[in-house]
Amino acid sequence: MFSARLGEAAAAIQSHLDGILGQFEDVPVVQAMAHATQGGKRLRGFLVLESARLHGIDPAQALWPATAIEALHAYSLVHDDLPCMDDDDLRRGQPTVHKRWDEATAVLTGDALQTLAFELVSTAAASPSAEVRADLALSLARASGAQGMVLGQALDIAAETAKTPLTLDEITALQQGKTGALIEWSATAGARLAQADLHPLLSYARALGLAFQIADDILDVTGDSATVGKAVGKDAQAGKATFVSLLGLEAARRQASDLTEAACDSLTGYGAEAETLKETARFVVRRAH
Repeated sequence: MFSARLGEAAAAIQSHLDGILGQFEDVPVVQAMAHATQGGKRLRGFLVLESARLHGIDPAQALWPATAIEALHAYSLVHDDLPCMDDDDLRRGQPTVHKRWDEATAVLTGDALQTLAFELVSTAAASPSAEVRADLALSLARASGAQGMVLGQALDIAAETAKTPLTLDEITALQQGKTGALIEWSATAGARLAQADLHPLLSYARALGLAFQIADDILDVTGDSATVGKAVGKDAQAGKATFVSLLGLEAARRQASDLTEAACDSLTGYGAEAETLKETARFVVRRAH
């Protein structure tokens, strides 16, 4: 059931993205945007659609913010892969944008995907309420900028040259921005669309975001590039402190499982309707086992 829903959501988001980009001029930067938005599990977009379903939002309406968060996530990956950042050659099993094209095209592709995300949440199709659309855009700006994802990225870069490794609390704070902020926005988008209480889904998303990052750290140690779709082992090579390096592999796995339970407990008030979101949390941790 969960796998089928995740696949259906990914296909719907991909189709929507392809349709939007198909209206643009066929030039290298647009071709690179299409390349950067292919593949992936679409977990963030799926969270938008599922949180919207919990609140009775029309799926056709929810598809706009779901597509927006995937465009914004893709921008972050394009920039993260650049030589001045992580310098990666592979993403989702395909050449990164700067490898297939060039660095300038990759920078512009990320810029264009970021601005596209705000266009998509601001369109009338996302919500008939201008107040809701403004809230979506404002909260997305906060989640993706210097109070959220970009801050987390900056802290991560600074940690690479720090004289002392980060502590567990510092890594947790870093990852709440770098990875967690967009997951939090995604999981609460349905409540924002319905102008409902954000707190249950926010608690869920905070636990889920940390579990997701711990699972990523585990995969960087135990996975292979063919399965993960990107280079692995880079954190250890760089001497970076991670949840695995500080906790150890088995303790990191236990922590991820505990966070999954906490995420599921946060959804109790939604009853059986939240089972797919609970399965999402379990899926995140299963990747690392």
